[in-house]
Amino acid sequence: MSLRRAQWAVVGDTFPVGCKPSDKIVYPEFFEANPDTKDERYNTKYGVYEPNCGLRNVHMSWGHDEYLYHMMKDYLPESALYMMRYHSFYAQHREEAYDHLMDDHDREMFKYVRLFNPYDLYSKAPVPPNVKELKPYYQDLIAKYLPATIKF
Repeated sequence: MSLRRAQWAVVGDTFPVGCKPSDKIVYPEFFEANPDTKDERYNTKYGVYEPNCGLRNVHMSWGHDEYLYHMMKDYLPESALYMMRYHSFYAQHREEAYDHLMDDHDREMFKYVRLFNPYDLYSKAPVPPNVKELKPYYQDLIAKYLPATIKF
């Protein structure tokens, strides 16, 4: 497989499926080989969606954001879930490329996504954290918000 056809290269960003991919997604040229880009049901600005339908009605690409959201949606507050689900949706929270799909509730909740952003990619320290020292803090935090057993 040539890199020209390697859509897997965009996996750092999440994006809506079922509509035209934005040119603001990292490496947008890699969508070229995706058959959806030639299917009139999916290759328009709105695709299968209605204007301002709200992200709750939009299917997102699969990645760690979507996985974690589905694992935690029964346990955490909505603000935390938005931060989890959309923190890699850079085409929106940096470029507003999908504003046409968002509703007012999404716009309000996206403040949490933007607040989290500085702690995401840009928080890597040159010295590894002391896991033994930090473990009790994170165990208490997990116990505060999650039951002893979560459902899969």
